[in-house]
Amino acid sequence: MRGLKLSERLIDPKSPDRRPRRAAYALPTFFTAGNVFLGYLSVIQSFQGALAAGSGGGAPHFDLAAKAIGAAVFLDGLDGRIARLTNTTSEFGKEIDSLADVISFGIAPAVLAFAWGVQFLDPALDHGLRDQIFRVAYFCSFLFLLCCAARLARFNVQKNPVPKNPGRPDRKYFVGLPTPAAAGLVAAVVYGAGSEPITFWPFAAAWLALLALLSFLMVSTWRYRSFKDFNLLRPRSPLWIILLGSCFYLIWNYSQPVLLLMGAAYVSSGIVIRIGGIVRRRLRSAPPRQPEQQVG
Repeated sequence: MRGLKLSERLIDPKSPDRRPRRAAYALPTFFTAGNVFLGYLSVIQSFQGALAAGSGGGAPHFDLAAKAIGAAVFLDGLDGRIARLTNTTSEFGKEIDSLADVISFGIAPAVLAFAWGVQFLDPALDHGLRDQIFRVAYFCSFLFLLCCAARLARFNVQKNPVPKNPGRPDRKYFVGLPTPAAAGLVAAVVYGAGSEPITFWPFAAAWLALLALLSFLMVSTWRYRSFKDFNLLRPRSPLWIILLGSCFYLIWNYSQPVLLLMGAAYVSSGIVIRIGGIVRRRLRSAPPRQPEQQVG
């Protein structure tokens, strides 16, 4: 057994077509089940935080809800890699993974965004303005959930999708913002703000604008780097060890600003790449200016 890959060790010796053992298929599903649990936990904690609106003790619940979404992002990145590593990918695993993502990266962040972003607005705010903010919040949180479901459905049915602005052929890209990244930024903002809910209405308006932007990016065809071609098992230069070690240190000691910066940087990368591509095409297609001629 020594020297064999993990996928080869899990092969059922009684299978004529060298399929993995049945127990091997439970390994990635275990991580998917953990993803579902974390999404469920986040929803429950968001509800408990919203119920504490009168007592002012909602911050600990929102903090745990945001951390549960962040942990779900981590598990979501593991289940697919483990399935490919053990050669246990299946249609069932693909479908249950998408259903888990709807819960953890659609319902959970939408509920958290509403409860944290508008539920605690200043009661002294004008009733009409407060009512309008709540109406917009209902729409934006639902839009986030709807775009998440549409993004996952498109991901399941499309084969080898190509973004509107293709990148380098030797790299892999997502078409549109991945749902874990969108949910991760929602959780990172809540966590980075100390989980203290929003009470000032201009901040609530900016928060709802961010939700609308994330919803659009999820269903867009803009390019986002997938990092699926990044393999830690391959030989790396010492610089990678320094970068990874520094990253772990910063997250451990300064998790709130670092995670917020990482989430914002990834979400912004697709916007910057898209705008840069539009500017380059316009500059390339612009006709050359003719030299001016003086008359007389």
